[in-house]
Amino acid sequence: MSEVPYSVGEGPATRVSLSLPEGTAEAIRRRVGDREFSAFVTAAVERELRGQILDEYLADYERRKGLISEREQERARRLFDEAFAEEGQWPDAS
Repeated sequence: MSEVPYSVGEGPATRVSLSLPEGTAEAIRRRVGDREFSAFVTAAVERELRGQILDEYLADYERRKGLISEREQERARRLFDEAFAEEGQWPDAS
């Protein structure tokens, strides 16, 4: 994979081919319309990436420091969301 100078959510838009089950695509269209389809999919993908990045961080932390309680994990998720919402930035997805 080539090095990309952008983090998640940054950079110019690029066209990609995406295959979805027709029922899923139609549900998105009904919810947001054709004009907002791409924005909806982009937001969903970015949420998934953010969740995976946080899961990887928490797993690494647990390997190094020991188990994290469910309460601590929820607090970490809230802090993570707040920090990146304030900064308007995402960690690298690499």
